[in-house]
Amino acid sequence: MRFSEDRIEELRCSDGILREIHIWEPENPRAVFLTIHGGMDHGGNYIFPGLYFRDHQIVTLALDQHGHDHQEKVYIPRFEVFLEDMALMIQWVKKNFTGYPIFILGHSLGGLIATHFGIRVQEVDPLIRGYILSSPYYVNAIKVSGIVKKVAGILSFIAPKMTVPIEDPVSHLTRDREVYERHRLDIRDHIKAHKPSARFAYELLKAQRWVPDHISEWKHPALAIVAGNDRLADSDATLKLLGQITPEVVTTLFYPDNYHENLNELNRNEIFGEIV
Repeated sequence: MRFSEDRIEELRCSDGILREIHIWEPENPRAVFLTIHGGMDHGGNYIFPGLYFRDHQIVTLALDQHGHDHQEKVYIPRFEVFLEDMALMIQWVKKNFTGYPIFILGHSLGGLIATHFGIRVQEVDPLIRGYILSSPYYVNAIKVSGIVKKVAGILSFIAPKMTVPIEDPVSHLTRDREVYERHRLDIRDHIKAHKPSARFAYELLKAQRWVPDHISEWKHPALAIVAGNDRLADSDATLKLLGQITPEVVTTLFYPDNYHENLNELNRNEIFGEIV
């Protein structure tokens, strides 16, 4: 398989569409990492953590997120579809990996989704032991003017599938040249999206605006991994928001030289070791 998965299954998502679940699975697992990939990405991008964690008897599951499944342009009807699919995915995990402890690992947009899910959706569940948040996309590092935000809101209703022009983010993802080239190939082969729709952009901004008023409500054990040289997610803003969480439940690791994709960075094995 292209991303060295052990197998690929499918989940019927909230819109009725079957989407791929990339699975890296040891023979005798002791836990499950349920991952949520970043915006304009795909589950196969968890190849490095998947292989590392497999060697440590941990299953890694990566669903191709709503609106991202082999699409050039990301479109979602509303942000909440991510939360609905997460709930379905957790049901799938409990059915297929009965009794194993579950850790939710979200990167970038996935970290934003995980934050919403942990506060808005998750009730007391003894099987969900904690969260890992990598470069959670709480605040854009590239500032967007109020006019652009307002126009995005209007376009999301009158032309929701219209492409929103953005700066190419691939050069800002990782310092690892081989990973950079893999991203380019994934775009070429229509595995990785590279265009946001107006509705996706608007729903993302709306989900980000929700975080400052609610992040203090977070109550689950969490490990946050923040990249210091992040040109996509504002790391200073992320650290300030994480500081609103009760210190007893969150541990923050800061890597000053890392670009946005901590799990694809040159020091990724160090980070994986900390996660384990």
